[in-house]
Amino acid sequence: MKLERMIAIIMLLLQREKMSGKELAELFEVSLRTIYRDIEAINQAGIPIVTSSGVGGGIGIMNEYKIEKGFFTVKDITAMLMGLGFISNTLSGEETTATLAKVKSFIPEDKQHEITLKANQISFDLSAWLGSNDLQTKVEVIRTALEHCSILSFMYLSAKGDKVMRILEPHRLLLKENHWYVQGYCLNRQQFRVFKLSRISELKRTEECFTMREIPPAFSEFTDAMSRKMQKIKMKFDHSILDRMLDYCGDENITPLGNGEFYTYFDFIEDDYGYGILMSFGDKCQCIEPEHVRNEMKRRLNDSIKAYF
Repeated sequence: MKLERMIAIIMLLLQREKMSGKELAELFEVSLRTIYRDIEAINQAGIPIVTSSGVGGGIGIMNEYKIEKGFFTVKDITAMLMGLGFISNTLSGEETTATLAKVKSFIPEDKQHEITLKANQISFDLSAWLGSNDLQTKVEVIRTALEHCSILSFMYLSAKGDKVMRILEPHRLLLKENHWYVQGYCLNRQQFRVFKLSRISELKRTEECFTMREIPPAFSEFTDAMSRKMQKIKMKFDHSILDRMLDYCGDENITPLGNGEFYTYFDFIEDDYGYGILMSFGDKCQCIEPEHVRNEMKRRLNDSIKAYF
């Protein structure tokens, strides 16, 4: 910790003309005596420190030593603030707040407005439009378990709709396609598994700890299996669902037909989930080919209609 603190002090003093010992002590949450010991060690390491007392005094690095006044560029600090902004909107806690404050303290006074403006140009909001917003609570429990290598217990809703108890050694939090997952070693199955947070309930961090294992790639087997099942189907759709189609297909795969209609080639996996996506488009979209997908859509839509009679 001492070495990390000394490096951080050097970076701060490269950015600022001067800082008082009290400011440094408060920033790093140590005593004033500890800061002066760090300053002496930095000086002995060959970085010339100058101090001055009275109004406007403080601790600084000799100007002649500063070949370039900035250790970090504007782009460097902006990127860090954007990344921390994403984390702070997902993870709560003093650590994130303190880190944000420390990074902001690196900003040269003459660049503060420019960097703040650029950092605010991208904003992250992972909260749901509708429904439950307990994601942050789950993420925070898992983050704490990761930090302390604590075993987790939770109920998991399976694809068949059954709730099963799972005991997990958590190793990694994952964000993919706007969905959060936790990857870990499942003690029930004795293998690494990936669990979707929206399917988790009754999540608890236990007092039992574990030893980290070598982590395999999270989605490689699933991705390979899905790639083998993937096929292109031709779709015609109405302009009113263009935004949704852009999310699935991308602009390069969409061709306008006129009269507010479009063609697209849609990546499709022939299972309940895939047909569920097609049915969610309602009467604003239809599969043109292949024929067997059209026929299966007719069957499923008829079954849906029967459910209301």
